[in-house]
Amino acid sequence: MKAYIFPGQGAQFTGMGLDLYESSPEAQRLFEEANDILGFQITDIMFEGSAEDLKQTKVTQSAIFLHSVILSKILGDTFQPEMVAGHSLGELSALVANNTLTFEDGLRLVSTRSMAMQKACELQPSIMAAVLGLDDATVERVCNDTSGIVVAANYNCPGQIVISGETEAIEKACETLKEAGAKRALALQVGGAFHSPLMEPAREELATAIENTTFNKPSCPIYQNVTTTAVMNPDEIKKNLILQLTAPVKWTQSVQQMIADGATHFIEVGPGKVLQGLLRKIDRSVTSESATFETE
Repeated sequence: MKAYIFPGQGAQFTGMGLDLYESSPEAQRLFEEANDILGFQITDIMFEGSAEDLKQTKVTQSAIFLHSVILSKILGDTFQPEMVAGHSLGELSALVANNTLTFEDGLRLVSTRSMAMQKACELQPSIMAAVLGLDDATVERVCNDTSGIVVAANYNCPGQIVISGETEAIEKACETLKEAGAKRALALQVGGAFHSPLMEPAREELATAIENTTFNKPSCPIYQNVTTTAVMNPDEIKKNLILQLTAPVKWTQSVQQMIADGATHFIEVGPGKVLQGLLRKIDRSVTSESATFETE
């Protein structure tokens, strides 16, 4: 069974999407539509901007979403997902791919999400840090024992967890985690504490937008970050998508559940190969590849 997976923030690169634009009239139409919806020329930044330009909050998440979704649209009959999942932001790409959301509504939600997260980040000093080489239980215990707000935010693969919270609390936790045997515990270059209680203001803002958006019955199950199980009910999908901003991304558990439910081959749709790398560390018995399209 084929599972299609969609990357999140951090997968962006300079020149992203230009090959799609130059190879497909459908891609050109969708990119131009995106410029109109967003109110600025995101194509100029994606195709010609610097790495620094792509880090702009209003650009990063929308750019990754556009690359993933437009690629899925131009794959034609070869794009036949039997199950989908997305890492954090990638969950919105997956929801367009399985027809729960329209392209237009998906992009509007991504834009709302990114700006709401940026505003939440500006309310107080916060950060995320990658922890390598420790089991989940040890990381969770250190987070619980550290004063201040610090939580496990991304379960990326066995031995790789990202923690999130107040800057001072994260710094304390990193020292404790190194003492507990972590190979590395280092701060990430992100805007703030994603997938933590500090994102509550963003969750509330996104919730309003989601409740005012039509969610259709999906064409195949989505394995959501919050629950890790197959979901087909639009109301349940909405609820999980809202919870995602303040809840951990359970990527390891989601992939394991997809495999338990019959996934044998994973196809990463979007920029980079980050998810394929994580997949190899989660379960080497399955195969994976990047989605590719035939040029016209």
